[in-house]
Amino acid sequence: MIKLLLYLALLFGSSSDLTVNISGIESINGSVYIAVFSDSDSFPIFGKQWRGESISVTNKSMSYTFKNIPHDTYALAVFHDENNNGVLDKNALGIPLEPYGFSRNARARFSAPPFEDAQFELKEKHSIDISIR
Repeated sequence: MIKLLLYLALLFGSSSDLTVNISGIESINGSVYIAVFSDSDSFPIFGKQWRGESISVTNKSMSYTFKNIPHDTYALAVFHDENNNGVLDKNALGIPLEPYGFSRNARARFSAPPFEDAQFELKEKHSIDISIR
């Protein structure tokens, strides 16, 4: 009976905290947007994330912890909204003008990386380091 209860506890309701450590912040102004994506269809479109947070920049390195995230596969996208207008500013060609980054520090040449390049498994308390540029 105890084994069954332990198995059910692991199968249902398993969650952990996810800490996001952001480095590469050059100016202490504006906000940092952190988005957690749970599928490739919405990645990395801010506003379509599964869960997200905006925090005021107070340091050149920052951390934020999402509590009780269900165990699953995720990808993160982060950007420094230097002018605090709520969007990732881009030039006429669609190239970002503000620093950004992804989990696993994934990068693509001419667009955002695919979900698969930034994905990670959350199975226990986890910490992700993201360098924005």
